[in-house]
Amino acid sequence: MSKNESKGRELLFSILKYNPRDPESKPAFVEYRLTETPGMTLFIALNKIRDSLDADLSFDFVCRAGICGSCGMVINGKPLLACRTLTADYADGKIQIMPMPAFELIKDLSVNTGKWMEAMSKRVESWIHSNEVHDITKLEEPIDPDVADETFELDRCIECGLCVTSCGTALMRPNFVGPAGLNRVARFQMDPHDKRTDADFYELVGDDDGIFGCMSLLACEDHCPKHLPLQEKIAYMRRKLVAQR
Repeated sequence: MSKNESKGRELLFSILKYNPRDPESKPAFVEYRLTETPGMTLFIALNKIRDSLDADLSFDFVCRAGICGSCGMVINGKPLLACRTLTADYADGKIQIMPMPAFELIKDLSVNTGKWMEAMSKRVESWIHSNEVHDITKLEEPIDPDVADETFELDRCIECGLCVTSCGTALMRPNFVGPAGLNRVARFQMDPHDKRTDADFYELVGDDDGIFGCMSLLACEDHCPKHLPLQEKIAYMRRKLVAQR
């Protein structure tokens, strides 16, 4: 092994920096050079940049293990989680990073996905609707195991926002409920505890800002880090709700 190989190759990062709350700040790409280490992820690289090169750099992270969805960003044109993206995947060592569009920019790579997800949850009334009175001293109504598995599969969404960022409709129409919203609707439509009808769900998302606005490009499923069946469930909801027209 050569001396240069033992030290690791040099990576060139080009990161979009901008603080919308600072009237003197202007969007600009800033370049950073960093020595690659074995197994380096974008999360590790960004922390090294902030620790040693630019303490002002802002980005989000929590779990560092692809569970929380906080570190979503656009890496060389693709929406990805920084903690699950290896620098070794970029053969030329050149990596461009931008914040995810479709969400409110906080600063640099940090965006407010929580604000968007909260509004979406309220819009699709993301809770069980039932007029039944439940006695907490008794067991819940049983569900067929296959139905439970299919329902809870959709609950694995970590609300990272990658599906929204990759959605052409969401980028063109800010009021589009997005793949995350359609996934949420499908989850409650399938849950036998929820007593809403297809007509009720049609009132929520039965328009061009909902299920009929999806252009079926399906980049949402391509970029979902949890590999949720978004294509299948969007098609499922479209078949269900088109009958209500």
